[in-house]
Amino acid sequence: MKNMPNTFKKDVIVGLSAREKYLSSKYFYDDEGSRIFKEIMEMAEYYLSDCEYEILATQADKIFESLAFEQPFNIIELGAGDGAKTFKLLEFLLSKGVNFDYIPIDISQEAMNMLSQQLQKNLPSLKIKPAVGDYFEVLGQLKKTNKHQSLLLFLGGNIGNYPKEEAFRLMDLFNQSMKAGDKLLMGIDLQKNPQVIYQAYSDPHGITKRFNLNLLTRMNRELGANFNLNEFDFYCYYNPRNGELLSYLVSLSDQEVRLANTDFSFHFAKDELIWTEQSKKYSFKEIDMLAKHSGFEVSHRFMDSKRYFTDSLFVKK
Repeated sequence: MKNMPNTFKKDVIVGLSAREKYLSSKYFYDDEGSRIFKEIMEMAEYYLSDCEYEILATQADKIFESLAFEQPFNIIELGAGDGAKTFKLLEFLLSKGVNFDYIPIDISQEAMNMLSQQLQKNLPSLKIKPAVGDYFEVLGQLKKTNKHQSLLLFLGGNIGNYPKEEAFRLMDLFNQSMKAGDKLLMGIDLQKNPQVIYQAYSDPHGITKRFNLNLLTRMNRELGANFNLNEFDFYCYYNPRNGELLSYLVSLSDQEVRLANTDFSFHFAKDELIWTEQSKKYSFKEIDMLAKHSGFEVSHRFMDSKRYFTDSLFVKK
């Protein structure tokens, strides 16, 4: 997006100037960050992807029945990525002769091109209408121009990356962007044995560290920063009482980092933290509260066999 570099610089300056330094996790996903995240998803310890894949692969029929939509309808996916999980749902619907349009939305034209080519190759009868841009700008246009019922997909447990008030605001935006009768299928990671959660994020293979350090590499490349990656480490912490897993970069020395062509420099004390991400794990009670607060109700919960993860169906009241 045209304004991304300026927004990136502004957000970095604000975050690294704060008393408790932080960086927004939305900037993880440049091309290299997206590749590294695919490696994370393939780790045996990272259960989220397998759990959601199982749900969509084995319960596609139940998900379709729960919609009770008139045909044709839309499936609108927010942040489709490589479409691996959604593929099984789309494949099932096509096998049953269901009449629907698939509308993936992403800010990356490259990601949409790759997804479209892959799906056209493997599901040639799929009616795919990719849209590039901000989720809510695209949803606002569709609300005005497309009168069919829609199922929004927000998968992968991404709601967990939003602090409580931001999660409420996001759900409010979903509600405002949906027509009466539309539904939202959202992937949500559940609270469970803390060891299972911790092992998924604690980086036994060094991949999550590379994922976090790539954010520093991106700042060096795009903002002219001079981060020395060897002077930072990765740390995460899970609190089972509130379900919050927090990820950090740790400064290994007293150091100064500058942004090129600006007057900004940032001092890092030895052992100082940069908060990079939250991964919230929800209880069923919290999911219901999230729905109620935002004008939804949860009509169905689709679970994997281990009951680690849910794709929950939110109905707009």
